[in-house]
Amino acid sequence: MKVVVVAEFYPRADDPVLGIWAHEQARAARAAGAEVRVVVLHRIVPPATTPRRQLLPAAVHLARHPRRAVLDDIPVQYVRYASPPKSRAYGTWGAWAAPALAIALRRLHREFPFDLVHAHNAVPSADAVLRARVGAPLVISEHGADVLHTALRHDAGRRAIEHAFGAARLVLANSGGIEQATHRLGAVRTRVVHLGTDLPPAPEPHVGEPTLVTVAHLVPRKRHVDVIRALWVLRERHPRLRYLIVGDGPERAALARTAAQLGLADRVTFAGQLPHAEALAAARSCSLFVMPSVDEAFGVAYVEAMAGWLPAIGALGEPGPAEITRLGDGLRLVPPGDISQLASAIDVLLSEPRFLHELGRRARATVEHAFTWEGCGRATVAAYAEALRG
Repeated sequence: MKVVVVAEFYPRADDPVLGIWAHEQARAARAAGAEVRVVVLHRIVPPATTPRRQLLPAAVHLARHPRRAVLDDIPVQYVRYASPPKSRAYGTWGAWAAPALAIALRRLHREFPFDLVHAHNAVPSADAVLRARVGAPLVISEHGADVLHTALRHDAGRRAIEHAFGAARLVLANSGGIEQATHRLGAVRTRVVHLGTDLPPAPEPHVGEPTLVTVAHLVPRKRHVDVIRALWVLRERHPRLRYLIVGDGPERAALARTAAQLGLADRVTFAGQLPHAEALAAARSCSLFVMPSVDEAFGVAYVEAMAGWLPAIGALGEPGPAEITRLGDGLRLVPPGDISQLASAIDVLLSEPRFLHELGRRARATVEHAFTWEGCGRATVAAYAEALRG
C-alpha cells in the first residue's frame, strides 16, 4: 500500500528533533511493508514571541527552508503556508494551509498514486487534507493536542476536529484515555496505537554523582520547576544529587532563575537541545528520569528512558503515564504539583539502589512488551489495512 503522511510537526533542517516520533512511526510503517511519502505543513510566519527586530530575519529563514529532503530514505516535502497568530487563530490553520497542500498532494499523486492519507492530529493537518479534497481515505493519529488544547480553546478548532474525526476512516489514539476523548469529539472508528522507541543492547554506564534527568521542551506543562523544587527539598538528605535538563524552550531563563534563587545553580545543568541519539544517551546514563508533566497524552520520553533500564517518575491522572503503568512496571506516578510527594518518591528510589536497579529491569521489560517501533509499525500498517477495507 502507498501512504502519504501529512504532519505539522516533523524534523526540519534547523530542528531535527521536532516531531521525531512522527518520522519514527513513518519509518516503522515502511519497515512493516508500507510505501511512505511525507508532506510537512511548514508555516513561514515567525512565532508571536519573536522580538520585533528579529521578525524579518526569522521570516526569511523560514521561507528559505528547503522544499524537499530525504530523511532515512523517506522523501519529505515541505509545503509553505502563512496564517494568523496561533493564540487566536490556530483552529483555522488548516484552512490557510489547504490551498498549497491541495496542489502538493495532486502533484504527488501523479508520481506516487497513494492509497491513503495519514494525518498527524486533526488540526491543522487532517482539516487541511479534507479541505484539499484529494479523495483518498483518511486516517488520523491523535497525539493529544486536539482534545487537550485546541478543542477547549478555539471554537473553530473544535468544529474542525469534530468534522475531521467524523470524516476519518479510522482515528488512531496514542493511549486509551485519548481514545475516549476522541469519541467525545465525534470519532466513531478508533484504535489505540502506541508509539515506540529503540532498544539499546546494553545499559549506558552511570559515572559520577546521582543524577535526575528530564528530556523535554522547556514549557510550563512539563513541570521542570517542580523537579528543581524537589531537589531543594532533598538538598540535605541527598547532598550530591544533580539534575540534568535536556531540551530548550521559553522557560529556560525562568528555570535558571529559580535554581539560582534556591542555591542550586551548581547542581542544575541545562544541556540545551541535543541531537536525538545524544539526548537518549545522556538521559540513559543518569540515575532516574523525572518528568511530572501535565496534559501528557502519551510521553515518548518516558519509554525512551525506560528502554535504557532507567526508572521514571510521571504525574498521576495523565492519559499517557496511566497507559504505560497499565501495561507494565518501571514508572512511578505522583500527584501533579505536589512537591513533597515528588521529593519523597525520588528519595525512596535513590535510597534503595537494589530496588532502583530492579525497577530499571522492569522498565526495560515493559518497553520490550508494549512500546517498540517494530510493534508500532505492525499496528500502524494493520490500521491502514483496516481503513482501506472501509
